[in-house]
Amino acid sequence: MSLNTDNHYTILGVDRQATTEVIQAAYMRLREGYVQGSGIDEPDFQQIKYAYEVLSDAKRRAIYDSLLGEIEEPVLDLSLHASRTQIALSESEQVFYLRLDIKPPEQDVQQLPLNLCLVIDRSTSMGGLRLQQVQTAVELIVKQLGPDDLLSIISFSDRAQVVVPSGQISNQQTILTKIREIRASGGTEIFQGLNSGVTQLRGVEVSEYSNHLILLTDGHTYGDADKCLTLAAEAAEWGITFTAFGLGSEWNDSFLDDLVSPSGGLSSFIETPGQIIEFLQSRITSLGKIYAQNVRLRQNFPAGLILKYGFKLTPFAQPLPLGGSSDISLGDIEGRAPLSLLLEFLIAPQAIPTRLSVPLTITADVPSQNVRKQTFSNRLQLFVLSDPPEEEPPAAIVEAVRLLNLYRMNEKVWSELEDGRVETAVNRMRYLTTRLLEAGQTKLAQQANQEADRLSKLGTLSSEGRKRLKYGTRALISQTGKFKFE
Repeated sequence: MSLNTDNHYTILGVDRQATTEVIQAAYMRLREGYVQGSGIDEPDFQQIKYAYEVLSDAKRRAIYDSLLGEIEEPVLDLSLHASRTQIALSESEQVFYLRLDIKPPEQDVQQLPLNLCLVIDRSTSMGGLRLQQVQTAVELIVKQLGPDDLLSIISFSDRAQVVVPSGQISNQQTILTKIREIRASGGTEIFQGLNSGVTQLRGVEVSEYSNHLILLTDGHTYGDADKCLTLAAEAAEWGITFTAFGLGSEWNDSFLDDLVSPSGGLSSFIETPGQIIEFLQSRITSLGKIYAQNVRLRQNFPAGLILKYGFKLTPFAQPLPLGGSSDISLGDIEGRAPLSLLLEFLIAPQAIPTRLSVPLTITADVPSQNVRKQTFSNRLQLFVLSDPPEEEPPAAIVEAVRLLNLYRMNEKVWSELEDGRVETAVNRMRYLTTRLLEAGQTKLAQQANQEADRLSKLGTLSSEGRKRLKYGTRALISQTGKFKFE
């Protein structure tokens, strides 16, 4: 496959702000791969060589940048960093990691108004301080929405009630009164709330808004989980993103992960009622700064390369919904911060030197540019060589993989427990305790140690411990999305 000749930076796999040293290092890595593998007479390498000649010369680069600025309006930029770009021949599978940063432009852009629906669990277990804190948080949100934003509020137990129908906020006091009248009673049937909420969101032309549903629940849904997941997939196709907050410890974290995955949304753990206001306000602030919507990663990787695992680092930590051959939903790009991913690939056994051209292609809607399902791409050149040079992986990727392994270790404990392998799960939890201590995460290590003891004595994990470790290790991974590459 040929390289994209429109952008010398893309050809070398560097940022527009890359230093001369970074450009030279990128060129030398690519050149070494062609020397040992494909050959420097290939047309692709001639493009690489020309790009380097331009960008390594200060005067030619300045002229090129000025021309690039005139013909290329920045919309989204894809930046790639791999754990290695040259691997050895091998009779077994090999792993490599890639970080993809999808970056919005630097300048301010016009945002779409928000079309927001809050779906609030009012079942009996939500009574008391939980519901009071939710009501207080919603009152604060009402006051921070803009004049063009739309708000609807649904409460549900075993049936749904439209507390506030979708519309602009013209009378805050009326809305606040209705919120305070919500009373806890009944069981938990989440589909009732979600279905009513989606109906409210779809009452307007969704293409003219940034459309989001936020679910707050503290319990398991009864008998309607499949209907909820089907609705979530349909809502994603309609351009509606789901966020799900679990309150306390008695809700199903796997279900909420599955619920938000079709739209690339966020699921999170609110441990105490006092945190509700902070979590909700933070999420509303982020949703008010959406730059690109419906971002999807295309699975068009070459034969012999399998995407085994994916994790979103920023704007929040969330595992990616892999499986099948369809595009992977990444959610939205919030504000000026990049949407960053860590991808784990398996390379099939390689017997002869070769070059794998790995395309990274996304589609996205960018309302401020009036584009829908626009395609953006970059490409990584991965060389399989008989004698590859030593290559130090970027520190940011090493750290991300290290912390990702803590999260996956915790998830593995749960999987082993479900399979009845209690002793194996205990040993792994003990090992996780040690790794958390080495990482300086004392509170998480203490929790892991408590769960190991409980598991050894009772053969089960506590609901609280399960969620503290799951979402605590997720939060660690998210921090690595802010690390810069040299």
